[in-house]
Amino acid sequence: MIIQTEEELAGMRAIGEVVGATLRAMREYAKPGMSTRELDEYGNQLLLSYGARSAPKLMYNFPGWNCISINQEAAHGIPSEKVILQEGDLVNVDVSAELNGFFADNGGSFILGADLQQLQPLVDASQRILNEAIQAISADQRIAETGRRIQQAARAAGFRVIKNLVGHGVGRSLHEPPTEIPCYYDPFNRERFKENSVIAVETFISTRGAYVEEQADGWTMKAPKNSFVAQHEHTLLVTGGKPVILTAANGI
Repeated sequence: MIIQTEEELAGMRAIGEVVGATLRAMREYAKPGMSTRELDEYGNQLLLSYGARSAPKLMYNFPGWNCISINQEAAHGIPSEKVILQEGDLVNVDVSAELNGFFADNGGSFILGADLQQLQPLVDASQRILNEAIQAISADQRIAETGRRIQQAARAAGFRVIKNLVGHGVGRSLHEPPTEIPCYYDPFNRERFKENSVIAVETFISTRGAYVEEQADGWTMKAPKNSFVAQHEHTLLVTGGKPVILTAANGI
């Protein structure tokens, strides 16, 4: 989406605030012994209280309101009564929603309680790398350069990036052009960020593997054996200078 009016900017600020606040509240609400379905229902009630609707459900009939992925699951995890959160789990919550015709998307990984699997450095790296990459984004810059920054920073921290999960444009729909904002450098991607465009930038930082695989449920993307992935995501407005982070309410 290219923002053209103050009304559009206000609409994007509103939905960005909603999904950001919902993600932060879900992160704070999560407790060991709770099912991922319970956490998902809590998030949906928050969205409804704002007058917003779950974007994955609205756009793709996703079998849940929010994507909640645990441990080796890297993205698009389906909430379930059978999946019980445990102390030390690596949890990823991805909240995207629609409000008054505008869409925003954000996500974040965190350790539930004690860091029993020693994954806090992975989470910290993902969050730091996202924020550093975002601050370097401006209009007319090649999208590939953002991927280069993310990949180089991950390598310097001793990690890898996932190559088949990407960021994307957002605004009047959940997924819009640019269709791919990768975490790695693609020399063949000549596309550039456009001024006043709205994008969702994501990091997918991995301890070992570079690709994830879709599971039999048709949704969940899982990392290779003995590999973990941390993801963080913001929706932002591209400008001629520093970008405007629309989902800053998530506290990432």
